[in-house]
Amino acid sequence: MAVERPSQGADFDAFYRQLRPRLLRTMLLTLNDQDLAVEATDEAMARAFQRWSTVAGYKNPDGWTYRVALNWARNRLRRRHREMTVGSGADQRSSSAPDAVLDPGLDNAVRMLPFKLRVVVVLRYYLDWSTEESAKALRIPNGTVKSRLHRALRQLAEAVEREQ
Repeated sequence: MAVERPSQGADFDAFYRQLRPRLLRTMLLTLNDQDLAVEATDEAMARAFQRWSTVAGYKNPDGWTYRVALNWARNRLRRRHREMTVGSGADQRSSSAPDAVLDPGLDNAVRMLPFKLRVVVVLRYYLDWSTEESAKALRIPNGTVKSRLHRALRQLAEAVEREQ
């Protein structure tokens, strides 16, 4: 009915205002590419809007939206990789940093982690998601999240130690 639409729209507006800035910062940390992070964030928010009547009922709509953004970005990266010609080798990374950088050295160390390790660090320590929530979002076992976190933290400690 037309009566429900404004309420659902208002709910989505609040969801959008609350989630979008945090999702964008998370995508920037995860992807190291400002343009891709903005596109992934906007795509995920658009898909959440299109499916809002369903997404609003999810236990974790934020997690669903993050997963959509991450999956969309992965697909774009795969496509970009396939389209690259031999010899182009241009680095697609953006030098722009997210708003909430607490320690530039640590932020740089996180950005240097391999993608699979970086994504679990961002979910666990930036978004403060549990191991279980991270595993569900990434569709991997809890043990894999834990082992990747262990490797990532070891690499971060080594990187920070080298900086000192």
